[in-house]
Amino acid sequence: MKPLQFVVLVVVLLFGIPGQAVLASGYGWGYKKNSTHQPPEIGKYKSMLKKYGAYYVDDSGEKTVYLTFDNGYEQGYTGKVLDVLKKEHVPAIFFVTGHYVKSEPGLVKRMVQEGHIVGNHSYHHPDFTVISKESVKKELEDLQSSVAKITDQKEMKYLRPPRGIFSEETMKWSKELGYVHVFWSLAYNDWNVDKQKGWKNAYNQVMSQIHPGAIILLHAVSEDNAEALSHIIQSLKKKGYKFQSLDDMLMKENMLMGF
Repeated sequence: MKPLQFVVLVVVLLFGIPGQAVLASGYGWGYKKNSTHQPPEIGKYKSMLKKYGAYYVDDSGEKTVYLTFDNGYEQGYTGKVLDVLKKEHVPAIFFVTGHYVKSEPGLVKRMVQEGHIVGNHSYHHPDFTVISKESVKKELEDLQSSVAKITDQKEMKYLRPPRGIFSEETMKWSKELGYVHVFWSLAYNDWNVDKQKGWKNAYNQVMSQIHPGAIILLHAVSEDNAEALSHIIQSLKKKGYKFQSLDDMLMKENMLMGF
């Protein structure tokens, strides 16, 4: 099986993306899991990410963790997630959509007020690989504007493409628009609100995959995640992991590059 086919298969099996979502014009993000607590392999994607300044992991080797949440709609658990992050003094980034900003302005304001980053997940959550550059630009600008209107965060620099679907062209466009693509190196099937399996399952999924530099994707609609978060954070701290923000990661990267 060719490397690209393998990666796409991982996406379909692990993340539940329908086969038709991985179009000929683009790729669906995925990686090869391992049980060695090392960053997963991403094959041919690695050179593409490097070319366009994108990230899926902090490859410094340090025991750092980056919490990222995708928020397309609200199920009543984000407030609890924020409570835990505040109590544990842990930063996070929340990738939001226009629907979320419009329907949950109070939570978006709280994210910024409590020191978290709000990332761009597009306004309408379209597949970027089947729309024009101008349409991508408008999606990103509209979302940034909607967040700026209600919070003190006036700019955005981190992008998570809707459904993890991308192409070399959309990565190029996004970089030209000043954005840094952020994928993930640790995730599990957590977004299906009808198939929650209890907080211990969420905890075990994260702990079994954890590795230095992990960028963890969690969905805030998951009751399991909300219940497991404090346990995850406390256990990782005991194992010597530090929780940092994506700004810390970029600052470290720039220092290593001599900027």
